[in-house]
Amino acid sequence: MTEASQLQAESKPLPRLSEPEGLLSWVASVDHKQIGIMYLLATLVFFLVGGIEALIMRLQLARPENSLLSPDAYDQLFTMHGTTMIFLVVVPLLIGFATYFVPLMIGARDMAFPRLNALSFWLLVFGGLLLYYSFLAGGAPSAGWFSYAPLSGATFSTSQGLTYWALGLLTVGVGSLAAAINLIVTIFALRAEGMRLTRVPLFVWMVLVNGFILLFALPPLNAALAMLLADRLLNANFFVTNSGGSAILWQQFFWAFGHPEVYIMILPAWGMISEVIPVFSRKPIFGYEFVAGSSVAIGVLSFAVYAHHMFAVGLGMPFNLAFSAASMLIAVPTGIKIFNWIATMWGGRIRFTTSMMFATAFLVLFTIGGITGVTFAVVPIDWQMTDTYYVVAHFHYVLFGGTIFAIFAGVYYWFPKITGRMLSERLGKAHFWTLLIGFNVTFFVQHILGILGMPRRVYTYPDFPGWGGMNLISTAGAFLIAAAVLLFIINVIRSLRSGEPAGNNPWSAWTLEWATSSPPPVDNFKLIPPIRGRRPLWDLAFRPGEERVPMNRNVNRMGMLLFIASEAIFFTLLILAYLYFNRPLGGIVTKEGLDPLQTGIFSAMLFLSSFTIWRATANRGSATTNRTRIWLALTILLGFGFLIGEGLEWRHLFAMGTSISASIFGTTFFTMTGFHGLHVSAGLLMLGIYFFLLQKGMLTTSKRGGIETLSLYWHFVDVVWVVIFSAVYVAGSLA
Repeated sequence: MTEASQLQAESKPLPRLSEPEGLLSWVASVDHKQIGIMYLLATLVFFLVGGIEALIMRLQLARPENSLLSPDAYDQLFTMHGTTMIFLVVVPLLIGFATYFVPLMIGARDMAFPRLNALSFWLLVFGGLLLYYSFLAGGAPSAGWFSYAPLSGATFSTSQGLTYWALGLLTVGVGSLAAAINLIVTIFALRAEGMRLTRVPLFVWMVLVNGFILLFALPPLNAALAMLLADRLLNANFFVTNSGGSAILWQQFFWAFGHPEVYIMILPAWGMISEVIPVFSRKPIFGYEFVAGSSVAIGVLSFAVYAHHMFAVGLGMPFNLAFSAASMLIAVPTGIKIFNWIATMWGGRIRFTTSMMFATAFLVLFTIGGITGVTFAVVPIDWQMTDTYYVVAHFHYVLFGGTIFAIFAGVYYWFPKITGRMLSERLGKAHFWTLLIGFNVTFFVQHILGILGMPRRVYTYPDFPGWGGMNLISTAGAFLIAAAVLLFIINVIRSLRSGEPAGNNPWSAWTLEWATSSPPPVDNFKLIPPIRGRRPLWDLAFRPGEERVPMNRNVNRMGMLLFIASEAIFFTLLILAYLYFNRPLGGIVTKEGLDPLQTGIFSAMLFLSSFTIWRATANRGSATTNRTRIWLALTILLGFGFLIGEGLEWRHLFAMGTSISASIFGTTFFTMTGFHGLHVSAGLLMLGIYFFLLQKGMLTTSKRGGIETLSLYWHFVDVVWVVIFSAVYVAGSLA
């Protein structure tokens, strides 16, 4: 019997279930379009909340020595505003657009992992609610969105706000990481036939680069948050300097995430601009290869510039010079994009729709923000300006003048595709001009305030000449921004009710999302047009019946490898932290209580389990199911044996007085081995579920291939322990 006929024989018809309706159809949805819309709606709610927080802060700063807010209340609003806008608005908003449009733009029916897609969204919602619950649990966090140690430690932040902040960001971060893996696999594995990487829209290219930045930037943040939670909840000592910890370690880990995060918040927005400008200029993008290549260069360089946030820390001149040079270098690929967009517009038949007006304003505002950003690459200027309102102005010109204006360009461009109706151009242009004026009134004067020396992160200020007047102007501009957002909401509601029908392609665009109906059907396309270039709707006439089918690649294997890559960074940072604290003067400190021989015995059990799971993988066919069960059972038993051995060692160390709070050795050792134990436990749970399903005959031949994906994870867990065992036990005994 062939494998295909066997699969057909093993397949059983499933009972027909009634489709959920109403609100439940959204809550239970795994359709990428519904999930994308829910991302947009959730982030809009958080955007309004964060905006209200900003308005209250601006009221406090409208005049000198104001007493509208107490210092602690202002610090809470300041922290929540920054955290909300970065983690709950900009990043997930861009993920939402990517979730909706990437499958449509590459000719796919859905995302690679639909259920994981839904989980990513609900983790965002849960993480956001967890963060805002802090208001009801004794007070919101008040250490800034960056939460520098030791201010974020239990000694100086006694309320539970910072704990909820860390838990909320960990939850949101896991969701973002899952979304990044999903998008990368979708782009690599589910492109329609003919949709080569050199033909995908630039929005897809930048989402792809953005996914890899998320994949490698989030682990440092997650590691830092795990350490912070260990300090706050378990009395660990990662960032407690008088117990051997290091407050600077927080900044190293946080900014290793925090500066790539800037590009996480702008790259997909650049992709939107790269779609809008060509369509409304009636020209192909100028220098497609340069725009795509510069995005890759930015993705790589984004990890080499983070320490310019730490020039005032005292890392030393060699470090300052290296990061200064990298910070100047990254402006080159960014500038390439600006020139490409301008060259696309040059000589084009430009239609100044609302979308194009936002895109044009983006070019000007983002350029201003980029130029002020390059000034921070000069170390003496950074020393002078780093804690002033000049940074606030620069940051908002990049992220509001850049990202938010680009997002509005994308909203006006894609709203017809999502809803089937057009947004009002009259209200849209009123929205544009109000926002443009309000934004510049709010933030341009803050450059001057910073040059005059007004510090940021302060709830009030002295009545120095000019400070009060410029702050009042900035506050007035903030309320103009609020009025612009209100105009936008009115436009959306009005258009949803009675907007002009859009048709399938109101802009005469050429990418694949415009080849289907507005809004698209459940399966996205009836037929996908042939793809022989970058503009399938322009280059070729649609030929009925010539459908392009998605490529067939092993999405599970690809997704697991990406997850392993991210987790490898997480463990690398935990191991480096252990070595940093326990290798003074280059020599590893040997700790009493560690027994390399005993640990080697139960480590051998884990190493042996890599062989047994390999055998289980090799014997997964239907004719060798019994052997698969035996090898899989041996793997599970060996894994449990390792956990028991590790538990006995922990018990011995506790009896000797070594704990996570007793010393920096205990802090780093128990955190590192504890997270490894959690990963082993997760692996055993997955293997146990697979064994149960196999034992009950609930796995078809095709489903039995899941053991190969699980084996990749199990081998990774074993490799991590090889590194830990070598660093802690072998090197320690040889010191």
